[in-house]
Amino acid sequence: MKQLKYTFYWLLVFGYMGVIFYWSHQPTIPLPQKFAHQDKVMHFFAYFILGFLIANAYQSGTIKKRFWVALTVASLYGFSDEVHQYFIPGRDTSFLDWLADTAGAYAGAALYFRSLPIFKKS
Repeated sequence: MKQLKYTFYWLLVFGYMGVIFYWSHQPTIPLPQKFAHQDKVMHFFAYFILGFLIANAYQSGTIKKRFWVALTVASLYGFSDEVHQYFIPGRDTSFLDWLADTAGAYAGAALYFRSLPIFKKS
């Protein structure tokens, strides 16, 4: 049963990566511009979720190792996403988008591991 649970967690990770890929593959995403740097905030929160999901799915090693694996995998996926966007008409590659991706992944993984003691108590 435990194996089934972790398989489900990884399916969530890969499914969400698929959603990110789909969004990135769109020539444009028609969203009203409500404030400056809105796209960076969207990148941050998209990768916040990915960092959290990877941290939850990867269960091997110390918490420190799990954190760094989650951050590294999410950051590398963000990098590959930016490279992918280079080939999509109407999209471009942005170092600042990748930084927002990485910052979001960091925050998501950090929140996951900071919340572990809370959930272990209940």
